[in-house]
Amino acid sequence: MYDLIIVGGGPAGVAAGIYAARKKIKTMLIAESFGGQSLVSGDIQNWIGTKSVSGFELGQMLEEHLRAQEDIEIVDGALVERVIKDGKTFKVSTNKGEVYETKTVLVTSGSRRKKLDVPGEARLDGKGVAYCSTCDAPIFKNKVVAVVGGGNAGLEAVVDLLPYASQIYLVQRSEMLKGDAITQEKIKNNPKVKIIYMAKVLEILGENMVSSLKYEDKTTSEEKALEVGGVFVEVGAIPNADMVKDLVSLNPYGEILVDHKTQATSMEGIWAAGDVSDVIYKQNNISAGDAVKAVLSIYNYLNKQA
Repeated sequence: MYDLIIVGGGPAGVAAGIYAARKKIKTMLIAESFGGQSLVSGDIQNWIGTKSVSGFELGQMLEEHLRAQEDIEIVDGALVERVIKDGKTFKVSTNKGEVYETKTVLVTSGSRRKKLDVPGEARLDGKGVAYCSTCDAPIFKNKVVAVVGGGNAGLEAVVDLLPYASQIYLVQRSEMLKGDAITQEKIKNNPKVKIIYMAKVLEILGENMVSSLKYEDKTTSEEKALEVGGVFVEVGAIPNADMVKDLVSLNPYGEILVDHKTQATSMEGIWAAGDVSDVIYKQNNISAGDAVKAVLSIYNYLNKQA
């Protein structure tokens, strides 16, 4: 019987694991890998305390820091598939067929970016294809880039890129943008931005780095290409919340609703932090801080139950 099982090995999960170990909470952390979505980033410049680090290096740093703790059990290479309420405790099952019992659960399983699923996207991921403008915009200084997606995520990516990119193409499938009206006005009035409506992305091209984006003009059925040095895919994210979807309240986007003072969910004994939760800003530093907040709340909860 564990006091706490942490699900996930990104910045939130690792931060939670370190604090739980230091609080001497009997903890298990289950993760497929370490680093979260940032693993694919070539250069992260906003992880506080480190001027520049690759996603791979950040994952190594997180894992090393976690494994330096004495009072935590780590199960890596495994995915949590389901959490079941069993009386006053929970049973956590993995894709390895293992089942663990715990008094509390902290879900820090993050989210996965929706992909375009077009040729070249996977091969050039981290080589000009990016999914986080807040993380990667500075890398594209003085470059021509394309942002795919006309919702709030796409519009915000354009805003993030304005101080850096020399020109920005905003590529939208429909005949209108769907994001916030004020942000729409801001980017429409900027000479750096060109909006391409009714465009279906067909392929991302390049040898070692992105060189162009091919799309179909849905109005004319003509294939066209944009010469760009980067493509930001901003078509949404899918929270990895399936393992608890029958236990906790979710918002319409599938994110776990939490009390932002404590990170507690609607189910007593389950907390959530990071991108899997309904936090407004999806950032590594915020995820880590929210996870620490959750562990301190869990520590108080367990002491009251003792």
